[in-house]
Amino acid sequence: MRTLLLQSFRWIWKEQSRGKHVEKKEDIALLVDDVSVNYQRDNVLWNINFSLPKASMTALIGPNGAGKTSLMHAIMGIVKPLCGTISIFGKPLSQNKKNIAFVPQKEAVDWNFPISVLDVVLMGRYHFLGFIKWFSKKDKKEALELLEQLDMLKHAYKPIAELSGGQQKRVFIARALLQKADIMLFDEPFAGIDQTTEMALLEWMQTLKKQGMTLLVVHHDILSVKNYFPRTLLLNRVLIGSGPTSKVLTAENLEKAYGAKGHLLEEVIALSSKKMQGF
Repeated sequence: MRTLLLQSFRWIWKEQSRGKHVEKKEDIALLVDDVSVNYQRDNVLWNINFSLPKASMTALIGPNGAGKTSLMHAIMGIVKPLCGTISIFGKPLSQNKKNIAFVPQKEAVDWNFPISVLDVVLMGRYHFLGFIKWFSKKDKKEALELLEQLDMLKHAYKPIAELSGGQQKRVFIARALLQKADIMLFDEPFAGIDQTTEMALLEWMQTLKKQGMTLLVVHHDILSVKNYFPRTLLLNRVLIGSGPTSKVLTAENLEKAYGAKGHLLEEVIALSSKKMQGF
């Protein structure tokens, strides 16, 4: 019965997706096809279908409990989907996991762990090490160069516990960059940092996009989405909208995701966009 129900939902959502714009295969960095995720017998994601084009920057938004973290974990291969497939540049996820880098939430890290900034960054090369697990001189040189680019070289040998929130974010961005992946996942990177640091981080993300990287960013502030992200995924256990931000953040879609205040949210977002553009 459960299998039959799942197949029915998959068919319904496929039918609803017909006629929507589909990226050319050669332009797709990440393809999520009919993915459903079950966690402790609770269906947290149903029939998720979307693709991210190469060199794009996309926000992943939705209310608490929408399944954003579960989707990230599925994309990284931490959680195995109940059904569906995930492809990275046309290859199965299992064959291309190293091409995905992740910048976690601050809360997901033990900042009191006795480790230096440089050692954290070097962890980006861990999956590429041989049996001995020894970092090369080239690895260390590249790690220090990344810290210099992020204005963190002077902190290279400090314990991570001594850094500010913004500095900690930059360390984990350096770690992700050292992995040399083409897809970067960020879990609420703007949480807990000041406006100046937020703007600097946003500028870095835009630079990475221009360099050809594909970014998927969990974002909690829907008021700034239109100003920060060209593309958006709107999620609440099912995928409500995917594509250009202006087309996804409609009153109808916001009502589906957040409740009956969709029109009000749309007006607030529009007003916020005008204010920020005139800032």
